[in-house]
Formats: sequence, C-alpha cells, structure tokens
Amino acid sequence: MPRLSKSELICELVPPLDVQLAEQLVDEYISLERRYVLSDFEPATLDGGQFTEAASRIIYHQDSGNLNKRRGVDKCLSYIEDPQSRNAHHFPERKSSLHLCRVLRSIYKFRSDRGAVHIDPEYTANQLDAKLVVDNARWVLSEMLRVFWTGDRSVVARTIREIIEYDVPIVAEYEGRLLVQSTTCTTEEEVMILLYHAGEAGLSRSQLGTYVAKDASGITRAIKSLVSTSKRQVIQLQNGNYRLTDLGIVRVLNDLSEKMGL
Repeated sequence: MPRLSKSELICELVPPLDVQLAEQLVDEYISLERRYVLSDFEPATLDGGQFTEAASRIIYHQDSGNLNKRRGVDKCLSYIEDPQSRNAHHFPERKSSLHLCRVLRSIYKFRSDRGAVHIDPEYTANQLDAKLVVDNARWVLSEMLRVFWTGDRSVVARTIREIIEYDVPIVAEYEGRLLVQSTTCTTEEEVMILLYHAGEAGLSRSQLGTYVAKDASGITRAIKSLVSTSKRQVIQLQNGNYRLTDLGIVRVLNDLSEKMGL
C-alpha cells in the first residue's frame, strides 16, 4: 500500500477538524520528530509548546463547538477538564479528551519550566528531555488519529510511523514514474532518497532500476553496499522490496537533507 501524502492525511481528518489547525498539528509534529532524529535536542524540547497549542485548540473546538485559533492552552484545556461540570461536552470520547488534556499539560508545563525564560543558566536541554516531549507528542497525535480518522483505520499505525517521511521536494512523479530531480546525487544517494520517499512499503529491485537514473550495475552495487552488514541502512522485505532501516533514515536526514530540500 503506497504511503499517504501529508495532504491525504489532512483530508482524512478534515472535517471534523479545522484544516488550518490540522495542518499546524501535523507540521509541528513533523518538526519535532525530525529535530529529534537529527539530535537537535534543544529545539525539540522548546517546540513542544507550539504542538501543544495546536492540539489544545483542536480538542477545545471539538468539545465546545467553538473554533478559536487564538485561545490559550490553559483556557482550552480548562474548558474540557471542567471539574465543576458546568460545560456541555461534545468530544467523541470523554475519557480520551481528559487523557489528552493531562498529556498536553505535561508537555506544556515541562516546556515552560525548561524554556529560556525559566531555565537555569547552567541547564542545557538534553536527549532525555527531548525524548519525553517527542514521545508524548507522538501519543497525542496517535490518539487524535484514532478518534478522528475517517478512512481505513488499518493504516493509522503505519501513517504514524511514516509521518516524518513527508515532503521530499527533490522527488517528482511523471506518469507514475519517480525521478530524483538532482544531477549531483551518487547512485547510492538516489537509491536512499527514493526509498525514503517510498516509506514502509519500499520499492522493488525492478522499480529501483526504473527510477534511478544510473547504470544497472551501479544500482546493484549500491543496493548491496547499503544492505551489507557494515552499513545495514537498507533491508530486503519478505515480498522482495527494499526499504530503509532506522539507520538509513538517520543517514538521509543527517547527510542528504540539504540535497532533498528538507
């Protein structure tokens, strides 16, 4: 099954979600994940606040029926939490909305305490901080997709895993044929970029032979090199397709992001 594009993902959520808030939620999540993969830990910690703002406004909108794209995080979450039971609630699953509030408050409070305004001069955001924020954000997005996904629910989990692999400007499609639109990539780099674009489904050897604009023997050598035990950046699946491993994704994001326009 081909990977969903970001626009296709948004279409599965809109409606009922507001399109602008849905786009902000997905964009902020992708930013968090990419920075974490690139070991850019401080921005990953601090940017959790923008993700929380988008998510809070979404659940407030769904719970209250009021679309307010400027309402603060605390006001959004307080309406939903409603300890005095004064508000009408329309979120599809009441317990889910309360769990979302707890996790979002955790992200936002942690982000505020660690942020530049509150931070100790000797403190530096580290990997554990970033992992806490990213893991919580991943759960929030997963829960949002579980509740609001309008399409085939069997693809939700795969969509979450592939979500940071969106937007590869260097790859274009012409009548069903993919093309790496750069003349500066090596054969190995073209293979990796195309596999990154393909997501979990990967590509067959025949497809790589068609899409990689290099000689056949060079493509074979590149695949063997990437699959080798010394690199392990590509793996062959049971159906014969090739896909990137986590090591391969890290290499793409670290070494090829500039060429890919990410």
